[in-house]
Amino acid sequence: MEVAILYSGGKDSNLATYIAMKNNFKVKCLISIIPKNENSYLFHFPNIKFTKLQAKSIGLPIIQLKAKNIGNEEIEDLFIALKKAKQLYNIKGVFSGVIASNYQKNRIEKICEKLNIECFSPLWNKDPIFLLNEFINLGFKAIITSVSAQGFNENWLGRILDEKCIIDLKELNKKYNVNISFEGGEAETFVLDGPIFKKIISIIEAEKIWKGYYGFYIIKKAKLINKNSSFLLE
Repeated sequence: MEVAILYSGGKDSNLATYIAMKNNFKVKCLISIIPKNENSYLFHFPNIKFTKLQAKSIGLPIIQLKAKNIGNEEIEDLFIALKKAKQLYNIKGVFSGVIASNYQKNRIEKICEKLNIECFSPLWNKDPIFLLNEFINLGFKAIITSVSAQGFNENWLGRILDEKCIIDLKELNKKYNVNISFEGGEAETFVLDGPIFKKIISIIEAEKIWKGYYGFYIIKKAKLINKNSSFLLE
């Protein structure tokens, strides 16, 4: 079946992409929406423009649209993007990396119903710790690009998502009830490498922006390097 991936560039959409490919779906394109502001209900905000670089590494075309709406109206932008994917690539279904958000899942499913395409959510209701470990064990490499929940601080920005990170997230969950899947907007990630990537994304220049109780790790310059090159993250 020909499918598209709702692609934010983060851990969950990349894992969903891997699962689609592993299960022999014909992934025709990625779909990324650039939100109008940092408080988007549906879409990642920091570094979303670099999904084009990720798509190039994966070897897939990408539909990248700037959102015209905010809040609940963002669903209209997603409808337009999926309709375009259906017209251009004749997709029959779409994969998303949604884990536990009924808000996201229900809205995606309604759009798919309108467009008469199937909706696949391979991560749905799976244990977030299991998913993080699977993500790392498969060879994906990601960094934290935003944090906005009690317990996080500026030191989390740009941090590699690894085993030690999972341990610390468990502690934050116990102490502050932080959602480890990040679906409440607690944090966002950006993937630099993985089994679906032909080249590594090397960050050349980045900036941390801290706003008192939340912040962003903004990538300013990045490029693709060969997998046998030295891994570069500044």
